Amino acid sequence: MEEQPASFRLELVRRLGATPERVFEMLTEPEQVQKWWGPHGFTMPEVRIDLRVGGGYHFTMQPPEGERFHLTGEFRAIEPPSRLVFTFRYDEPTPDDRETVVTLTLDPDGKRTRVSLDQDGFATEERVALHRGGWSDSFDRLGSVLAQ
Repeated sequence: MEEQPASFRLELVRRLGATPERVFEMLTEPEQVQKWWGPHGFTMPEVRIDLRVGGGYHFTMQPPEGERFHLTGEFRAIEPPSRLVFTFRYDEPTPDDRETVVTLTLDPDGKRTRVSLDQDGFATEERVALHRGGWSDSFDRLGSVLAQ
């Protein structure tokens, strides 16, 4: 019997100053995603989203210095405005990268939204730490865009 590789998980919770409907829109409309996705200093030259179960997305990210890289995935569940589940993979993976599954849950919290992120399937703790930093920066940026 083949042994399954170890799997690591990332869990984050953020509160954002907008309704779940608005936050869901920011997560799923290409021109909105382009405004906030990625760590501080990164830009998104290309965002394509086919928002349907079985549909996919393709993001081109540009770090402040360095080569562009790409993220892709497939939507597994879409429940506006409360839940979004999708796969996440780098198109040019490093040996420690493998496809993960992201679940974003949006719950009303007064005039705010409680966003819970669960990303599972990481190969190493280092990849979890990298994604924790990226998601934290992205949620900071999303909060700033929503505050404008």
